Amino acid sequence: MRFLLDAEQRAFAASLDAMLTAAGTPAVVREWSRGEHGSGRALWRRIAAAGVFALAVPEAYEGAGLRPVELAVAFVELGRHAVPGPLVETVAAAALLAAPAPAKRLLASLAAGEAMATAAPSGSYALDGDAAAVRLTWDAGGLRLAPGHGAVRPSLDPARRLTALAPGGELLDPAPPVERAVTLARLAVSAQALGVGLALLDRTVAYVRQRTQFGVPVGSFQAVQHRLADARIALEFARPLVFGAALSMAPAEVAAAKVTACEAACTTARTALQLHGAIGYTAEYDLSLWLGKARALRTAWGGPGECRATVLEGLGGLSGLKG
Repeated sequence: MRFLLDAEQRAFAASLDAMLTAAGTPAVVREWSRGEHGSGRALWRRIAAAGVFALAVPEAYEGAGLRPVELAVAFVELGRHAVPGPLVETVAAAALLAAPAPAKRLLASLAAGEAMATAAPSGSYALDGDAAAVRLTWDAGGLRLAPGHGAVRPSLDPARRLTALAPGGELLDPAPPVERAVTLARLAVSAQALGVGLALLDRTVAYVRQRTQFGVPVGSFQAVQHRLADARIALEFARPLVFGAALSMAPAEVAAAKVTACEAACTTARTALQLHGAIGYTAEYDLSLWLGKARALRTAWGGPGECRATVLEGLGGLSGLKG
């Protein structure tokens, strides 16, 4: 089966790519990592103006209605440019805010980019709680609007700033659609990871064409070409899974896409690091912005083990294994 974007979707991706290229995202990422949110918020508003967050918000609340394929298209570009901030969490929050009263109150501001949101199960760490105006947490008692957050903790990716959300807070929904929100978040993560992997591959190909050894480009060596080919194949296998999952939105298919895309991104990250040599280890070199993100996305919204369990459940495999 072939998953080809139509002309409108390709134009949407191209417009986001052009906007984010002009924005100079590496500098924005570094400022965000230091807790300086000014340039990141400005970029956030531009992303919202392009309609990205509206793709997860119902039309009744000034959104475009849920459009998973277009959302995946957008998140590939966001990953390709390493855009910081609670991007996935804002999309998940839009899915969690299903009850009419909180939806009417909060969703329009998320769609317009006026507010960032973060979301996490009670007792776990939320992404960028210090920057988000809407902080959602849930447990068996329902969905709550957290009244505050704790201190920022480091992450594998310095731009992913983790905070504990304060307990208690206003009860928004006693029975929120958590599974739907997690599925949408995993789709966004898988597309973001695909974009990260594509960026790492493009940067590495460009580097090995320029770097020379024994008087010839490193990229002319067969061993280097094989490593890059393996990374390309892994990413190309992940791409149809991501867009196929966006079409179906079946939890098992989305979980499979997340595992495949994140593993492909990590494979590409290892290749990029090795082929760049010592310079790849330095925080000052822009490659590090994508390397850290590839590792962090692997466990975001469910690690490989949890996602594989979801795939088996969707196939009816767990009951057979237990028997």
